[in-house]
Amino acid sequence: MRTAVIIAGGSGKRMHQDIPKQFLSVNGKPILIYTLESFQHHPLIDQILLVVKKGWEDLAWRYVKQYHLTKVKWIIIGGRIGQESINNGVQFLKDKISETDTVIIHDGIRPIVDAYVLSDVVVTAEEKGNAVSALPYNEQIFLKDDEESTSNYIDRNTIMRVMTPQAYRFDILVEGYDRAMLQDVGMTDSSYTNTLLVELGYKLYFAVGSEKNIKITRPDDLLIFRALLELGD
Repeated sequence: MRTAVIIAGGSGKRMHQDIPKQFLSVNGKPILIYTLESFQHHPLIDQILLVVKKGWEDLAWRYVKQYHLTKVKWIIIGGRIGQESINNGVQFLKDKISETDTVIIHDGIRPIVDAYVLSDVVVTAEEKGNAVSALPYNEQIFLKDDEESTSNYIDRNTIMRVMTPQAYRFDILVEGYDRAMLQDVGMTDSSYTNTLLVELGYKLYFAVGSEKNIKITRPDDLLIFRALLELGD
């Protein structure tokens, strides 16, 4: 069984809107629905758990019914930060799926999920226990000496950009988040499942990424998203 956990609990303050950015409409459809449809239509995904901001559950269910998203089995409330939302999802699934099942975690505000990206992250995770979508980093990275200067850089050939979707065998997620909560490790607003597991000593495996897999956080990202939609038509 393969379960997707879609994290859509953010408030979207950087978007300067009155509603969470995942519910903003682009070309007549909420951003979150684009994301969910990628998982709905993919043959390797069996079911979906949607994690939303408190107070938005009813609207989410209405959209699920309106767009015939039959794989969405549950909608639960997220936490204060993304990591808490993911942990809520992990804890919720404990009596719903088996330890050897595959769980795919994805940001609800990454609406363009190419089928080959999702396929590769699932297949890699089922071979190695985990997988994170990743791309080479093509810019130069410099370390700050202070706010005005630098004298050191990181060789870009030694780094990768990691994003969602990410996939994990469920027992790894349970063990990781249970340990993290007990030890107060990796549960900050800048952490994610991948960084948490690395802090706990796990090795992660790269899967295929895509430049189209943008994360919509600022108004300019909406322009890019609209342009990508037009290119796909």
